[in-house]
Amino acid sequence: MTPFIAELIGTALLIALGCGVVANVVLDKTKGQGGGWIVITTAWAFAVFVGVVVAGPYSGAHINPAVTLGLALAGSFDWAEVPAYLLAQLLGAMLGAAVVWITYKDHFDITEDKNLKLVVFSTVPAIRNYSSNLFSEIIGTFILVFTVLFFSDASVLATEEVIGLGSLGALPVALLVWSIGLSLGGTTGYAINPARDLGPRLVHALFPIKDKGGSDWAYSWVPVLGPFLGGSAAAALYIILMS
Repeated sequence: MTPFIAELIGTALLIALGCGVVANVVLDKTKGQGGGWIVITTAWAFAVFVGVVVAGPYSGAHINPAVTLGLALAGSFDWAEVPAYLLAQLLGAMLGAAVVWITYKDHFDITEDKNLKLVVFSTVPAIRNYSSNLFSEIIGTFILVFTVLFFSDASVLATEEVIGLGSLGALPVALLVWSIGLSLGGTTGYAINPARDLGPRLVHALFPIKDKGGSDWAYSWVPVLGPFLGGSAAAALYIILMS
């Protein structure tokens, strides 16, 4: 399996399971309706576990453009590989979101609340304040990438592993994402991954979802720019500390 295919499949699995749990909790007449935040954050953590297990040996399991950028800025990943990884992650996120829509189509059809349909695909802030929403995404992604960089440092690992989330091991990175979601995710829904938000948002905009309403493009820049800034800041601090 090539790194491109690994990133695509790993990200697709991440989004299918992650957005899938949101659909199960918020859409009408599902078995998991009303399951709550702990169910969502736990399933997202397990979704990361699955994506890392599958993609880790072949691509390092970045499955997140902010991780790819942070590793490249820190000198742990070849810049020439960055465009292919980002494309694979975006396409994988769209594929995963499409699977969720197909799986839950009957429930999308009977759910009247347009906002509930949107939150299955994309993050929506609890309180819309762009500056604080942006900060939330920056700090959440900073913690994610900063931790990944320390686990991925060659002097720490002393191995020939492909660098990425897979370098942490599937369970530790799942616990990391779970902790971020439980502790810092309540403000914006913790995208902490540009592909996680943009790919499914594109599916929401392009697919014939019944009575779906708008895709909230006015907010869409926050879960894209915030993670990129957070990942870049993590790489900068890492370079300073390790120099």
